[in-house]
Amino acid sequence: MNHSSRVLRVVGSWILAAGLLGAAPLTQALEDKLVVVTSFPKDLTGAFKAAFEKKYPGVKVEMLKKKTTAGVKYLQETASNNTSDMFWASAPDAFEVLKGDGLLQKYQVKATGIPDMIGAYPINDPDGYYKGFAGAGYGIMWNERYIKAKKLPAPRDWSDLAKPVYHGHVGMSAPSRSGTTHLTVETLLQGQGWEKGWAEWKAIAGNFNTVTERSFGVPDGVNSGQFGLGVVIDFFGLSSQASGFPVDFVYPSVTTLVPANIAIVANAPHPEAAGAFIEFLMSLQGQELLLNPKIRRLPVRPDIYGKAPADFPNPFKDKSIGAAVKFDVVKSKNRYNLVNSLFDVMITYRLDDLRAATKAIQDAEAALSGKSNAEAQRLIDEAKALVGAVPVDEATALDPDFAAVFKKKRKKATDKVTGRQAEVEAEWDKLVKANYAKAKTLAEQAKSML
Repeated sequence: MNHSSRVLRVVGSWILAAGLLGAAPLTQALEDKLVVVTSFPKDLTGAFKAAFEKKYPGVKVEMLKKKTTAGVKYLQETASNNTSDMFWASAPDAFEVLKGDGLLQKYQVKATGIPDMIGAYPINDPDGYYKGFAGAGYGIMWNERYIKAKKLPAPRDWSDLAKPVYHGHVGMSAPSRSGTTHLTVETLLQGQGWEKGWAEWKAIAGNFNTVTERSFGVPDGVNSGQFGLGVVIDFFGLSSQASGFPVDFVYPSVTTLVPANIAIVANAPHPEAAGAFIEFLMSLQGQELLLNPKIRRLPVRPDIYGKAPADFPNPFKDKSIGAAVKFDVVKSKNRYNLVNSLFDVMITYRLDDLRAATKAIQDAEAALSGKSNAEAQRLIDEAKALVGAVPVDEATALDPDFAAVFKKKRKKATDKVTGRQAEVEAEWDKLVKANYAKAKTLAEQAKSML
């Protein structure tokens, strides 16, 4: 080899090396695995897993499916030997819990074109620990064929579900079993106030056909006609509708719009792949996937809505969606378990008693309709007040020491709680049971007078 050839070869090597070094930040290799703890259904996770693995064929994505509360507990229990990369769920208060425990790490999104707010809520955690990838609102879905066959009107607001015409036709899951249901319950408590909000939930629950085991049981029940109406997160109604079921969905006036979120877990074993997954979620390709008929989530990129169906909700144009409630995620986090316990004690595990008292009141009011009887009206009003009564006021519910009592997450009536939580729940149950029984008696007494 002559001198000129050697020089050209050396220079070429330098150029190649310099090129590789200069390109390193742009082509940094991702790890070969990504572990995502998620509460989302397979229709959503499967679509994003397939698209991400196609874009990054060297990365294998593992979706570890857990309900929101179970996912939080899992990350807390495995923190000392963490094997998870990401937490992917709807409820922002669950992310606040993990952030407070130091179990999330900050990430700066590189994607552009995403506003600061959706509805009245910040899309991303102001502290940088979790990111909103889709909007989530809460409302009512119903089966059009069912309500037509039963001669029921279409609901428009939460208060409609408390009307006697819907008795036995409504389904909902319990907030202790679903993070999105917890957000729905908390939304009404924040939007209407503690006392009025709980009274509204119990008036609605008095018309329940069932409390489902999982949040997915509500759209399944409405789609199949097992019951006619359900309290759901918006994408359950929108995706059922897009999939051909004869259903409709409405956002009540008192609702909120909050982001569904994703975060990188502290000490994630595959941080580069985790970052790439977040960027994919926020990209045009990832956001457009949200419009899939089986997913139907609200994108956080306004430019995606031009590709949505004509009747698809657009919170960046329709400012009424979620405008009525500025959701306080810290308040929700601080009383999370207490609210779940209160719902279960007053509604889930006393549903038969609540339904009986509600039906007696509805029958008495029907008998009184068009008549004037002050004593009967007094008895009915007293019965309604007993049903609506809450065994703890809001100030006590927000007392950190009292809220800390509620540690055990009851999933079913046979789950045992111990210590102070057991004592408090027993006190609540005694009061609630007595109130429902007395309310039924008073309502029946009022009806007998008419």
